[in-house]
Amino acid sequence: MEIKKASKLDPKENLIFLITNEKELPTASFTKEELSFIKKELKSEQKQIEINRLHTYVFVVLCENKENDYKSAEKIRIAANNLLTTLNNKKVASATVVGETNKITSFVEGIGLANYQFLKYFSDKKVNTFNKLSYYTESKSDNIKEIEALVEAANFAKDLVNEPVSFLTAVQLSKEIQKIGKEAGFKVEVFNKSKIEALKMGGLLAVNKGSVDPPTFNVLEWKPAKFKNKKPIVLVGKGVVFDTGGLSLKPTANSMDFMKCDMSGAAAVVGAMYAVAKNKLPYHVIALIPATDNRPGGNAYVPSDVITMHNGKTVEVLNTDAEGRMVLADALSYAQKYKPELVIDIATLTGAAAAAIGHYGIVAMGNADDQTFTKLKTSGNNVYERIVEFPFWDEYNEQLKSSIADLTNLGNGMGGAITAGKFLENFTDYPYIHLDIAAPAFLKKQINYLSQGGTGVGVRLFYDFIKNY
Repeated sequence: MEIKKASKLDPKENLIFLITNEKELPTASFTKEELSFIKKELKSEQKQIEINRLHTYVFVVLCENKENDYKSAEKIRIAANNLLTTLNNKKVASATVVGETNKITSFVEGIGLANYQFLKYFSDKKVNTFNKLSYYTESKSDNIKEIEALVEAANFAKDLVNEPVSFLTAVQLSKEIQKIGKEAGFKVEVFNKSKIEALKMGGLLAVNKGSVDPPTFNVLEWKPAKFKNKKPIVLVGKGVVFDTGGLSLKPTANSMDFMKCDMSGAAAVVGAMYAVAKNKLPYHVIALIPATDNRPGGNAYVPSDVITMHNGKTVEVLNTDAEGRMVLADALSYAQKYKPELVIDIATLTGAAAAAIGHYGIVAMGNADDQTFTKLKTSGNNVYERIVEFPFWDEYNEQLKSSIADLTNLGNGMGGAITAGKFLENFTDYPYIHLDIAAPAFLKKQINYLSQGGTGVGVRLFYDFIKNY
C-alpha cells in the first residue's frame, strides 16, 4: 500500500477525519446538513460515521486520545481495520486521512497491517481495492516513514510464515533473508551443512537427520558507523520451516496442519532486522537463525538418542517433537562468542504457553534484570504484543535431569513452557530472555488487524524495544 504526505486537502478525494470529540470537527469541511448529521451520530455514540457525496466518501472516526496510553493507540489501530473493511467493500482505492499526528501514526499502522494479503498461490487473485493512503496534518514533523518501514517488515514476516515448506525450505529461507538483507542494508552470512558440522552444532544436525533438505545457520548483523551499545544485542529465532514432530509424530488431531508456522520466531527476527536497518537505529544488533525441517524420514533422530551440543553438553532425547529447543540451544551457545549485552530468543516453542494465556500475549521468562524486563513489557504494551512474565526458578531444572546425559530435552509435563526455557538457559552465559509465541504467531481466522495465518508477532515488539533501548 502506497503511503504519502498530502500538502493540502483535495475536495475530490475520499476523506477520513480522526477526531476525539465534536469540538475537533473541521466545520469548514462540511455543509450544515452534514454537520447536523455527524453531531446526531456522535450523540448516539457511533464510532464510524459515513457521508456519501456521490463521487466521494467522507468518514469521521471517533478516537480516544489519551496521551501515552497504549490502549488508546490500539483502539485507533482497530478502528483503522474496521474502516478498511468498509473501504474495500465499497471498492474505494484511495483516501486522505486528517488528524493529529499521534492519531494518524496509529491509524496508518493499523490500516497497513490490516490490508495485508497473501495471494501468491491463488489463480484468481482477489486483491483489496484500497491501495493508497495520503495523510494530512498541521504538524511539521511526523514519523510515518518509520511506521511504513515497520509495517513492511511485519508484513514481510507474515509472508515468510505463510509460505509452505514446498517453497520455503531451510535453504530457501536463507535466500529470502539474503534478499531482504540486501534491500534493508544489513549483513547476512549463511553457514551450510559442512560449516554447521565443523561447528559441532549437534542439536541442529540431529533435528535435520530425518530430512532430505540440508540445514542452514544464518547470521544477520546491523552495525552502523556510530552505535550506542558497547556490546551487541543478539536476537535468536527458531527456524523450523516445518515440524511433523519427527518420529514422535504429533499425536493431537489437526496439530500438524499449520506447522509451516514453526519458523515464526525466525520471521520475527528477520522482520525486526529489516525495520532496524531500514530506519537506521543507532544500535549494534545481531540475529541468529538455525533452520531445518523436522521429519521422521531417513536416519531421523530417535527418543533415547544422546546428542552432543555445540557447547559440549550432552542431551538425552526423550521426545523428537521437542526439537525447537535443540536447534535454539546451539544458536544460544554460539551467541556466547559475541559477549552480548543481552540475548532474546523467540520461538513457537510449547503448547503449554499457548494453553496458559492463549493468543492474547507472549510468554516471557529469563535471567535478565528487572529493568530490562520492564522495558520489554513497556514495548509489548506500546505495540499491543503484551508480555506475561513466568517464573524462572532453578527448581524447574530438576525436571531436566538425565540418568545418562547432562540433560534431557523434556520435563515431566508440569510447567512445560518454563522447563523449555530452563533447558535453553543451560546454553547461555549472558543476560537472557526467552519469548514463547506459540499461540499468537499464527491465527486460524483474522482478529482485528491481525491477519489470518502468520501475524508477524515479534517484529514490532523487537523494533520498539531496540529503538528505546
